[in-house]
This record gives sequence, structure tokens and C-alpha cells, in this order.
Amino acid sequence: MKERNIIFAARVVSALFSPFYLAIIGLAILFLFSYLSLLPLGYKLSVFAMVYICTILLPTFLIHIYRRYQGWSRIELGMKERRMIPYVIAIVCYFLCYYLMNLLHIPHFMSSIIVAALGIQVVCAIINLWWKVSTHMAAIGGVAGSLLAFSVMFMFNPTWWFCLVILLAGMVGTARMILRQHSLQQVVTGFLIGMIIALYAVIHV
Repeated sequence: MKERNIIFAARVVSALFSPFYLAIIGLAILFLFSYLSLLPLGYKLSVFAMVYICTILLPTFLIHIYRRYQGWSRIELGMKERRMIPYVIAIVCYFLCYYLMNLLHIPHFMSSIIVAALGIQVVCAIINLWWKVSTHMAAIGGVAGSLLAFSVMFMFNPTWWFCLVILLAGMVGTARMILRQHSLQQVVTGFLIGMIIALYAVIHV
């Protein structure tokens, strides 16, 4: 019974901290800590809606359809050799989001988050050709990297927020290992990939 509860909790944590939430969380950081907080609420909500549709709703729906078509469970979809099509779906959706943001002249700081998320997806997809890496941890690593980058750019102290992200990363990494989706090495590598790419992309792109 105890083991079942632990596995259930691990599944809940994995679902709550989906890799697709990076862009939305990045926008939330911007709207909290930068001058973009002064933008009209309606504008911010419209940007949130567009990013949500392109980076969460659309890829989640398409990957679900693909999984159901193949007759695989969520665990079976997590096998290394079956992850490439979901990666491609996510990359196309993120690129669509970036294209729309440029088309609508969305401020650069917002689109840099999409570039970071897109870069993380591409690198993880390439690595997946040889070795399975945790995209859950890459995403939360991206949150950590974005937070550090924005703290430098907008000169705020990220210590407490960064500690919270590290705590959440520990929870997510533990959940992925409990579910036997990843090893400790895959979890740590995913986090470092996400943090480094997001830190670079937000500052330099």
C-alpha cells in the first residue's frame, strides 16, 4: 500500500511538472520581475493564451493522439526509441509559437524564452538518438537558467526563488527515478542541459 502511494505521488509530480510548462513559467518570471509587469493585463493574458496553446495544449494533444494511435501507455511512450516523434511534435509547436511571436512583434524578452525552450527540445532530441535524457529535468533546469539570466538582466535577487526551483527539481528528479523512467545520471544531465541552454539563450539570443 505504501509503495503504491509513493508511485501515485511520483506520477502526480511528473504530470504537474510537465516539460511543456517551461515557457509559461518563464513568462510568469518576466511579468513578476521585469518592466513587462507594467503591460496591460489584457495584453499579458493574450500572450499567455497564445503561448499556452502553442507550447502546452497543442503538443500535449498531438502527442496524446499519436500515443493512442500506436496503442502505447504513457510508460511505453517513454522508451528511448519511441520518443523521437514526440520530440519532433514539440519542436514544431515551439517553432510555431516563436514564429507567431515575431509576426506579432512580441517583445524580445518574451520570445527569448521560447528560443530557450526550443533549444532545449532540439538538444534533448539529438541526445536521445544515443542516450535517454530527462526532458522533465531539462525543462525545470531551463526555469533555473532563465531565472538566473533574468536576475542578471533586471538586477533582482533570485535566491529564494532559485532555492524553490532547486527543491522542485529534486522532487521531479526523484519522481522520474521512482517511476523508473530515468537514472540519476540522466536526471542530473537533463537539469544541467536545460539550465545552461536557457541561461545562454535568454542572455545572448
